[in-house]
Amino acid sequence: MRRRTTVLTATAVAGSLALLTGCGAADMTKQASPFANAGGTKSVTLSVQSWVGAQSNVAVARYLLEHKLGYRVDTVQVDEVPAWDALSQGRVDAIMEDWGHPDQEKRYVEDKKTIAHGGDLGVTGHIGWFVPTYLAKQHPDITNWKNLNKYASLFRTAESGGKGQLMDGSPSYVTNDRALVNNLKLDYQVVFAGSEAAQITQMKQFAKEKKPFLTYWYAPQWLFKKVPLTEVKLPPYKDGCDADPAKITCAYPHTPLQKYLNADFARSGGKAAAFLKKFRWTTEDQDEVSLMIADQKLSPEDAAKKWVDSHPSVWKRWLS
Repeated sequence: MRRRTTVLTATAVAGSLALLTGCGAADMTKQASPFANAGGTKSVTLSVQSWVGAQSNVAVARYLLEHKLGYRVDTVQVDEVPAWDALSQGRVDAIMEDWGHPDQEKRYVEDKKTIAHGGDLGVTGHIGWFVPTYLAKQHPDITNWKNLNKYASLFRTAESGGKGQLMDGSPSYVTNDRALVNNLKLDYQVVFAGSEAAQITQMKQFAKEKKPFLTYWYAPQWLFKKVPLTEVKLPPYKDGCDADPAKITCAYPHTPLQKYLNADFARSGGKAAAFLKKFRWTTEDQDEVSLMIADQKLSPEDAAKKWVDSHPSVWKRWLS
């Protein structure tokens, strides 16, 4: 979600996500697909990361690969950094949504050349700190980080040790939040919900009771349609301001999300590789599928089918 610096920053959504995704450090020797990079086999293996937006990309790509191109598609649950290792080794063929890992990109794309760019996903990701809009309307100045200490008592919880709580999701996400709290001298404690699903549950419950909360969150994300949120302005992001994670004092960047392919697959993956390179949709498209999976409780395949049936003008371009 997500380096959801980055992480998102996504985060399994309960039930449907639990079947396909996970957020811990993945052991790819145990989870590697038996089909990945199999010579002569018309198959594709996609990495599934642990936030619902990433699952939506994979669900739609999988549906079209299987039903329009005749491929067998396998998915592997894997965390963000291990996914790069798996992709380099040919254990998976593609990552559909990466939020920016410059160290991994330099190592595998530029130096080793075992991973190739797969193009823009078409979605721009952004991580930030958010409060519910109903709270921002009550206290308009709460949306400036300089005023957060003034309101710290509003956000105290049993887990925050007498300080205000800044709610994060999974501990596996790479976030800047602890450094930001320390460097900006904020009277807050970062408290991890444990996963995207747990974080969503807490946010929905707080919103139902109109309670104050401050949370690390990210867009695109379907929950914005259910719980209106307003971003807290952190010191503006400038190139290089996050170069030293320990000294960070700036906001998270806006990141055009990228796809990456195993280099051998990019060269010899035929129609599947060509399709994945052309796969490009909007934030609205992704949110539509995510909402069906996470909120309406459709299976990923059913959500993908519903989206495919209603958007032929979008996906037909990916097959041409």
